[in-house]
Amino acid sequence: MRNINVLVADDEFRIRKLLAEFLLREGYKVIEAEDGEKAIDLLFESKTKIDMVILDVMMPKYDGWFVLERIREFSTVPVIMLTARSDEYDQLKGFKLGADDYVTKPFSPSVLMARINKIIKRDKVDIEEMLFGTIKMSLLSREVFVNGKRVDLTPKEFELLKYFIDNKGIALSRDKILNAVWNYDYFGDLRTVDTHIKQLRSKLGEAATYISTVRSIGYRLDIENDNLD
Repeated sequence: MRNINVLVADDEFRIRKLLAEFLLREGYKVIEAEDGEKAIDLLFESKTKIDMVILDVMMPKYDGWFVLERIREFSTVPVIMLTARSDEYDQLKGFKLGADDYVTKPFSPSVLMARINKIIKRDKVDIEEMLFGTIKMSLLSREVFVNGKRVDLTPKEFELLKYFIDNKGIALSRDKILNAVWNYDYFGDLRTVDTHIKQLRSKLGEAATYISTVRSIGYRLDIENDNLD
């Protein structure tokens, strides 16, 4: 089994069941949402990790654009948009908001599956190793190296560094960091973010300068940083 969870968010029961049938046949696990609100709940409140989202644009409660924007605030999970509209503006809007692909209804389930498999395969290759400046992260062995020297990180420090690299160049608030790394079910206070970043910086040595403090906001990962307040 692939052990990959795919969230199918579409208000049409027929579409959800059709996609679920093809996904299950390929060995994926399927989670369904009938509206945008349920999709957000499953993405951010469920303890099940979502590995890919198939997201319909026109849904009740929250539409697909709103859901996609919320996803991209906290996650880089692959998203394929589904829509009955084929105009160029909608496609450009989807890619601008961070969609990985855009499929117009009616669609061929076989072609959609080929696109899903391609994105999953791409992401598996891409995430085996992450590089940033002098930092190298192996996601398979969960090891971190700075200038070729191994650095011992705790599991939370590892996830924190990965989140920074996933969102390099973006000013991240403490709330966003807390929600992404500790998840929504964490009820601690924001100071835990500062504490872990201080510990992470101390272990990264010269690479600690990559993590800068953004006043009144939080932190940012950049190659050229000199603010460690």
